[in-house]
Amino acid sequence: MSERLIGILADSFFKILIPGLTVTIPLTVLSFSIAMVLAVILALVQFANVRGLRELARFYIWVIRGTPLLVQLFVIFYGMPSLGIVLPAFPAAVIVFSINEAAYCAEVLRAALEAVPKGQMEAGSCVGMSYLQIMRRIVLPQAFRIAFPSLFNCLISMVKDTSLAANITVTEMFMATQRIVARTYEPLALYLEVGFIYLMFSTILTWVQRAGEKRLATYGGKRR
Repeated sequence: MSERLIGILADSFFKILIPGLTVTIPLTVLSFSIAMVLAVILALVQFANVRGLRELARFYIWVIRGTPLLVQLFVIFYGMPSLGIVLPAFPAAVIVFSINEAAYCAEVLRAALEAVPKGQMEAGSCVGMSYLQIMRRIVLPQAFRIAFPSLFNCLISMVKDTSLAANITVTEMFMATQRIVARTYEPLALYLEVGFIYLMFSTILTWVQRAGEKRLATYGGKRR
């Protein structure tokens, strides 16, 4: 490896990392938080089998999971202005990532809700709890414990998917790398470098996931 290439990589590392910390991570956290709220609503609507709303939720999930994320980004950012709706790049990315991730997380939560033994709801009814109390105090906590690994996998995937936001001019890590490549003409090394930074973020989240799973397992064991 030449001294020039080493110098480019050393100089570009923080120029790529800083957009990761200031744009990629906030984009991920904000989008995933909104997605979780939507996912809980969608999962509960399906679990409660509310006629009409259940079909609407299923249609939403079908459309979002059946179309590419990149197409959804282009529809919102480049397509909506034709209807007079113009959104800045970052809010548009937050909207699309939230809507997209909610569909996947909703299915994870729905499956987790259905995995909770029905006897739990019957037990809650026997002690005089309302349906909402049963869901909030008994069913949802157990469902989240079951769904935790899968939901965290969705979060890790979202960190990597945010690279697609570069296509709608969001200055996150991948776009920062593209700009450096255009200036230095060292695509292989620089794209490997940004891949390594994504790997760093994913590895840290994997450690957090494992710690969370151990904590939940300990908590579940104590409750039993």
